[in-house]
Amino acid sequence: MLLLIAFVARAQDPNTTTNTNTTTTTTTTTTNQGTQQTGSVGGGSSSPNTYLGFEFLPTFTHFNVAPVEGGVYTTHFVLGYGGGLILGHNFTDHFALQGEVLYNALSQKYTDEANIERHIDLQYINVPLLMVFNTNSGKAVNLNLAVGPQIGINVGGKIKDSGAPSGVDTVGAVLAVKTGDLGIAYGAGLDFGSGPVVFGIGYRGVLGLIDISDDNQSTTTSQYYVLDRAHVSTYAGYVALKFKL
Repeated sequence: MLLLIAFVARAQDPNTTTNTNTTTTTTTTTTNQGTQQTGSVGGGSSSPNTYLGFEFLPTFTHFNVAPVEGGVYTTHFVLGYGGGLILGHNFTDHFALQGEVLYNALSQKYTDEANIERHIDLQYINVPLLMVFNTNSGKAVNLNLAVGPQIGINVGGKIKDSGAPSGVDTVGAVLAVKTGDLGIAYGAGLDFGSGPVVFGIGYRGVLGLIDISDDNQSTTTSQYYVLDRAHVSTYAGYVALKFKL
């Protein structure tokens, strides 16, 4: 009995210490960060800025042909061609500088008073330097406009004829051309592809600024210069393949 009273008194004593097992729960909050996409600040293209390529240009040409007694012959277009290398740099998505080195075979024909058809062929190495204005060079479809100066170097030329009818006296046509040429190149095109390879199609024209005819060669009374105050103008379509570096 005394033991029971002592146990009850001990349980009611406020100074009595009771051992309590406490379970502590720690909550850890994990923040999921979004995946960052690599790109240019301001929405610019992340594609390389410099490109190298190749270009082919089926070309029609016009230049004045002078008959013996003066004036201008009626000429006819003949399909020529051109082709070469492209090197360009996109400074922004909307502006680039593009240089080219092209070989151009230019052709034209005319019929003289003796009903002889003559065919003129000229060969040039042309170097245009173009300012290119793009809608957006980083997009899959890009419209561009191009304009700039073009320097040309004549590397050959010849004139062929179909032969004079029998019994007709003819005067010999002399083809004499200056070494250099200068013009303004211009055009528009569409580029397809936003990856490392871009395919382009478009139009390219060149307006000649100087007279290419050269009358410093000696001629006889039975000869005449076929080109007189002639400025070369060309009209070409093009296909191009460009590789971003």
